[in-house]
Amino acid sequence: MYIIVVGAGQIGSQVLELATASANEVVVVERDPEVAEAASQTYDCLVLNADATEKETLEDAGAADADAIICTTDEDATNIMVLLLAKEFEIPSLVTVVQNPEHMNIFRRVGATVLENPQRLIAQYLFRAVERPSVEDFMEVGGDAEIFEVTVSRGSPIAGRTLSDVGDDGLLGTDLLLVAIERDEDTLITPRGDTDVQAGDVVTVFSRVGMTDDVISIFTGADDGR
Repeated sequence: MYIIVVGAGQIGSQVLELATASANEVVVVERDPEVAEAASQTYDCLVLNADATEKETLEDAGAADADAIICTTDEDATNIMVLLLAKEFEIPSLVTVVQNPEHMNIFRRVGATVLENPQRLIAQYLFRAVERPSVEDFMEVGGDAEIFEVTVSRGSPIAGRTLSDVGDDGLLGTDLLLVAIERDEDTLITPRGDTDVQAGDVVTVFSRVGMTDDVISIFTGADDGR
């Protein structure tokens, strides 16, 4: 792919590391001369020390041929301006970091794939780690829906039972779906009706209502590890 990355700071540098390692053709636009110089010395890509909010800069970056543009600056105003210009060049994939959650809808109306402020996401992960020790990882999907990994405890009402039996009892209902079961660290199971759930299994769950107390208790029993 031909990718334009706007910003070579903390987030942009990580994107560059991934993009250049995958043999993509990458062009970086960085306004700060010192950051631009550091990027040019570190990554195998073309680095432009210029302002990406100027149309001529995107022309020089090859926007007419780009498959994607990724905005990683810490200024929402800059990112939205760059994306609006990118739309003029009809770049197919528009991706950006959004610092202020209140601006999410603005970016989505432009047609961008958005990632919320990473610092806020880290804070959210840290808080969830305290709030839900039994949950090993999670991802918000949209609205209240979440995908998460949780370890099944011995006190779980589904431990030692097949998914068919659990379904007959209505424990999972229509709002929950078991996506995968990891057992003994090296065994990954695709859940079926006759699949049994065992204590110690790490299950990946899709929940339309998120990680509520009632949802978590299905996998941890009365004790959710707090």
